[in-house]
Amino acid sequence: MTRTSRLRKTLLASAAACSLAAPALAETMILASPQAPEGFDGDALRAQTQNVVTQVYENLVRYPKIEVDGELTLDATKVEPHLAESWTTSEDGKTWVFKLREGVMSPYGNELTADDVEWGWNKSFEQKRTGNFIARVSNVESVEAISEYEVQFNLSAPSSIFLNALTLYVPGVYDTTEVKKHVTDEDPWALEWMQDNTAGFGAYHLERLVPDDQAIFVANPNYFKETPYFDRVIYKEVPSEASRVTLLKAGQVHWIDRPSIQKVVDMQADDAVKVERATSRSVAAVRMNPTCEPFDDVKIRQAFNYAIDRDALNEAVFAGQADLAGSIVSPIIEGSHQEYWTYDYDPEQAQALLEEAGYDDSETIEVLYSDVFWHQEPVAIQVADMLQQVGVNAAAKRITASEMRAKTAPGEQSLCFFTWEDGPIVLDPVYSMYLMSHSEGVSNRAKFRNEELDADIDAAREELDTETRMGLMDDAQKIWAENAPWVLLTYPATFEAMAPNISGWVYYPDEHERWADLTAE
Repeated sequence: MTRTSRLRKTLLASAAACSLAAPALAETMILASPQAPEGFDGDALRAQTQNVVTQVYENLVRYPKIEVDGELTLDATKVEPHLAESWTTSEDGKTWVFKLREGVMSPYGNELTADDVEWGWNKSFEQKRTGNFIARVSNVESVEAISEYEVQFNLSAPSSIFLNALTLYVPGVYDTTEVKKHVTDEDPWALEWMQDNTAGFGAYHLERLVPDDQAIFVANPNYFKETPYFDRVIYKEVPSEASRVTLLKAGQVHWIDRPSIQKVVDMQADDAVKVERATSRSVAAVRMNPTCEPFDDVKIRQAFNYAIDRDALNEAVFAGQADLAGSIVSPIIEGSHQEYWTYDYDPEQAQALLEEAGYDDSETIEVLYSDVFWHQEPVAIQVADMLQQVGVNAAAKRITASEMRAKTAPGEQSLCFFTWEDGPIVLDPVYSMYLMSHSEGVSNRAKFRNEELDADIDAAREELDTETRMGLMDDAQKIWAENAPWVLLTYPATFEAMAPNISGWVYYPDEHERWADLTAE
C-alpha cells in the first residue's frame, strides 16, 4: 500500500469515527496541512497556530464583507460591530467604551463579559509578544471592565489605528470562567493548558488534539452569529505536499494549506480542484541594512534596484502570478502609492550609479536566504545573477531559518542583505508603514532609520483626520522610495486550493481562511 493510500484510509477512518461519535453532526470538512497545530496561544505563535486560533478567537469589531465584481471581499475602510454591539469615544480620542453583546456564549456555556476582554489584554501585556505590539502601536495603555458588559480602553494618545487593530484575533477574548480553572501560581495565564486547549467565543472549538497527527474542531453550539455549515473540521497532518495535492484531487480532503506556486499552476488546469487567488498584503524583497557597507550609500541601494529585472524574476520564481511591487504598502490597502517607485529595470543606470558611488567589486556580496518562505532560495539566486550582470560580485548563500529569524529580530537586526517577505495583518497604511519601516517597527528587520519618515508615521498614528493622515502616508511612502532600503520585488499572490464544491472563501489580512465562511454545494 502506498503512503498516499494509507493517508486516504486514515482520513476516511477519521471522518467515519467522527460521524459515529456524533451522529447529529451533518457536515465534516477535512483539511490537509504540513503538520498539526503545535499550540493554541495567539500570543506565542508556533507551527500552524495562527491558522487555527483565527477560527476560535474573535474580537470586538470586524471588517464588513462587500461584493466587488461578483466576488466577496472585506471592506477595510470600515469596521462594524461584532462581539461589541456599539462604542463611544471621548472628545480627545483617548478613552473608548465598548458595550458588549449580551448572551454571547462560549462552547462551555459561559457568557461573555467585560472581565474576559480585560483579562485577555492583560495577558498580552504580560507576555510582551504579538498582542503587546498591537497595543503599543495603537497607543493602548490599559483595558478595564467598568460594568458587566462595558469595557474601557485607555489610550496614551489618539490613535488612527485602534479600531482596525480590534479586528484581529489577538489580544484574544477568552472565556476566563473556563481558563481560570487551569491557572496555577507558576502559570497565572494558563499558558500550559493553552498548548492543548481552546476557550473562546468564536465559531469553532478544539475538541481533541492528537500531536503530530490531527486536531479536531467542532462548531460552537452557542455561537452568536450564523450557524457554520461545517459542524466539524479535521485538521490533518500530511507532511508531503504531493500527497496533499493528490488527496485533494481525489476528493479525499476538502482543503489543503498553502500550496507552492508549482502546485498552484498544476491545479489551475485541473477541474477536480478550485484555486482561489488574491493579491497579498505582503511584500517579497531583499532587505539592505544601511549599517553595513556598501548599503550605507543610497546610490548603491538605488543601483541594486535598477539592476533587477522584476518581470523576468516574477516569471522565473512566481510563475508570473505575483504582482510587481511599487510600495511598501500593498495596493489592497487604502492609501497605497505605487507611483513613487521609479526603479524600473535599467542595467546601464545601475552601472552608472555604482561608478558614481565608487563601488568596490572586490568584495563578495552575499544574498542570504533560508527556507522560512518557499521563494527565498530562487529569489536569492535570481537576484545574485542579475547583480553579477552589472558588475557586482554577488553570490546566494543559505543560512538556517532559526539564524535568519534570530538575526533579523528587533533586538539584533544584524544581517546585511537577505531575502524576506512581510506584511501587516491590519489593513491600514499607517500600521503597515510603522510595522516595516519605522525604526521601532518589529518587522523593520534591517535597521533602516529615517527621522523624517519616523516623524510622519508617528504623527499619522495620532491623526484622526483622514485627509491629513493620508497626506502624511503619501509623504512617508515618497521618502521610503527615495531611500530605497529594499530591493523591492513583488506582492506574492495568496492562493487557496479546495474542492470544487466549496464556496464562500474571503481573503483576510492574516491570510487564513475562516471555516465559518465556507459552504459546500
